[in-house]
Amino acid sequence: MTGMVLWLAAALACAQVELVLPTENSALLEQRPEAYFQYVDRTFEGEKSTPWEGGQFGFVRDPRRLGSRIAFARFHEGLDVRPLRRDARGDPLDEVRVIADGQVVHVTAASNQSNYGRYIVVRHDFPGTGPLFSLYAHLREARTAAGEKVRAGQGIGVMGYTGAGIDQRRAHVHVELNLLLSSQFEAWHAAHFTTPNHHGLYNGLNLIGTDLQALYLARQRDPALSLVAFLRGQDVAYRVRVPATARMEIAGLYPWLLTGGTAKGASWEVGFTRWGQPVSVTGAAGAVAEPVVSWVRDSGLPHYLNTRGIVTGSGTSGKLTVEGLRFVKLACGLP
Repeated sequence: MTGMVLWLAAALACAQVELVLPTENSALLEQRPEAYFQYVDRTFEGEKSTPWEGGQFGFVRDPRRLGSRIAFARFHEGLDVRPLRRDARGDPLDEVRVIADGQVVHVTAASNQSNYGRYIVVRHDFPGTGPLFSLYAHLREARTAAGEKVRAGQGIGVMGYTGAGIDQRRAHVHVELNLLLSSQFEAWHAAHFTTPNHHGLYNGLNLIGTDLQALYLARQRDPALSLVAFLRGQDVAYRVRVPATARMEIAGLYPWLLTGGTAKGASWEVGFTRWGQPVSVTGAAGAVAEPVVSWVRDSGLPHYLNTRGIVTGSGTSGKLTVEGLRFVKLACGLP
């Protein structure tokens, strides 16, 4: 029976899912990124520019010079897809489409309740991965409702420029593919913020993105690549030890994270990407009283710039910032 269960788990992990682009714009897969990503307005060292690179996933915004190096301090968690068509007033006309089969779980009630503007979240129960959540932001119009089952490529809204820091010139749809951090998010939010949470579990703080841009390109090169293999293959930038009392809900939602059994009464060690996506969870020897950084990669940059402010320090040593401790407690289920 155990062998059958392991075989089934392996089969599900390798199962293929249809993944489509979120609009008609296909330039990403045609090696024309400049025609795919919406530009950002940038002023750096007195020079103004509009680089399309700022619309990509990753550390692509807020450049600063550190000696001979230029580091980008601000992380961008999704893809900003530029429009192909506009009306006579200059408003975008592009339909926004769901990237995979799923069910709509959240549609914002108003466009002024988030930096995302009007946004939609769709849950995808891909075989072997656990629930992933795609997010579509800055919409002019939503054409779906929570509870609706949707198919890959189905239109769910119209591109716009609602939300903070975006105008008609830079109209686009911001698209993410995320893991959910915690079902206890609303209690965590109430404990740490005085501002209201208008979006329940689907607040952007509770959704941690994976590199959707790299996923599209990797699947183009290797259509047989499974989502689990891609998610597991993300580079670990730092590891954090947490007490064995942590609920570790993420390991229940995403069993592929488990790489070394249970904590066995000692502690858990969680590997995170630079931007905070969990990549691995393993049982570790040696108890800890509170979360501590057990390893951090030396990138040659201050860790604060390289980890979204989660880890501070430099070289091969680091420790959690106040914001970092708060994030790890959310991700690992600690009070």
